[in-house]
Amino acid sequence: MFVFSETVTRVFASLGVVSILARCVCQRFRLNGIVHFESGILNCVSPAAEPITIRGSHSRVSERIPARIAFLTNFVPPYLLPVLRCLTNAVDELRVFVSTPMEANRPWKPEWDGVNVIVQKSIAVSYQRKYKAGFSTAFFRHFPYDSLLLLFRYKPDVIVTGQLGFRTMQAAAYRQLNFSSRLVVWVDASEHTEREIGHARTKLRQALLRKADSVIVNGKSGSEYVQSLGIPPDRIVPVPFVSNCSDLSKQPLARGPQASRRLLYVGQLIELKGLESFLQELAHWADVHSREHCELWLVGDGPLRNVLQRRQMPPNVKISFFGNVPYLDLAPYYANCGIFVFPSLTDTWGLVVNEALAAGLPVLGSLYSQAVEELVQDGVNGWTFHPDRQKEFRDGLERALAIPDCALSQMREDARKSVRHLTAKYATDQFLLAMRLALDTGLSKRLSSSVEHGSVDAVPRVKR
Repeated sequence: MFVFSETVTRVFASLGVVSILARCVCQRFRLNGIVHFESGILNCVSPAAEPITIRGSHSRVSERIPARIAFLTNFVPPYLLPVLRCLTNAVDELRVFVSTPMEANRPWKPEWDGVNVIVQKSIAVSYQRKYKAGFSTAFFRHFPYDSLLLLFRYKPDVIVTGQLGFRTMQAAAYRQLNFSSRLVVWVDASEHTEREIGHARTKLRQALLRKADSVIVNGKSGSEYVQSLGIPPDRIVPVPFVSNCSDLSKQPLARGPQASRRLLYVGQLIELKGLESFLQELAHWADVHSREHCELWLVGDGPLRNVLQRRQMPPNVKISFFGNVPYLDLAPYYANCGIFVFPSLTDTWGLVVNEALAAGLPVLGSLYSQAVEELVQDGVNGWTFHPDRQKEFRDGLERALAIPDCALSQMREDARKSVRHLTAKYATDQFLLAMRLALDTGLSKRLSSSVEHGSVDAVPRVKR
């Protein structure tokens, strides 16, 4: 008999989803067992689960994992596709469950070639998130309500689930009801992005993460955040966002006189990206340096475009808007600019930072982007600042536009070198490391629990 954790059950009950989970479980177990729900505890009697066979868990990280993997996420962005293809070849079977083919505010088209993708039954809620700093941005919250049922049908050995919401609740429920399975939670967050989530959501996240056998984060700040929720460092694996930068890394590092100091921004034109503040500081720089000329290219689109186009700038500043550009057609824009700007007010990562560095563009970036925090070394391959600290902001912009040509050339070389390791294979190896850690951690949990209850013989044997 499995007893659904009372702690997680109470959290689920507070959100009114326990009955949904119970019904899904009942639908499955009526075929091969008995289920009943009473007094806030979900009890199941079912045939013993088959033990997981692990071979070579202490061999090199990239060795194939003989397991069935379920990968749960909102959608598949183009930069994740190469990683999923690599994972497909590194495990026995990979099935990706998405809440939607693509979110409405994304400029990409769904592309899943080489990956087994299942679109779930899901409810999407669009809302405007307002931050205490005064800006807001649109988000989608997804409620894929058939995750638990699909997991029971698929019977994965390892579940990798993104975010810390309804999807992960169901994945945690499956892990609790199937002790031979393992749970990897991918937390796309940083200390800064999660400052305003509130007490109730923090408690929910703590409860969910306690069920995880390993946790994936983007970088050091993400690691610090999940540690603050009670996760020990030895269960955390960093998996930074990666992009296929092969075309960008082939671009010449040398720039002509006009392109050398041309500024480039690539991304959505939304408040969250800090572009209004950046134009304000750029205007201040132009007023101080009235005899110098500055050019800024903005590649991307969004609700802020009209506001930015109407903004009056000094005559020595030229801004060009290019709209949305297909992901695979960005290389010429990077190649014809000299410095990348990323003044984000909050970002769990910021993949354009990888791309810019690969193209040889030093990055003038906000430390509220985890990519900048992880990849940009001030004065070596870029310049860093906090966008809500005006002196830092102005100093970073001043240093970037005043740097001598010879120093800028060296920074281009250092920029490209700094991200050479961030490939799809590197990210795949890190995902595999998280899965192996989950398999080992799950076994350790079972051993510890059985020793405490005097039933070591009941632990599934793991063949190595």
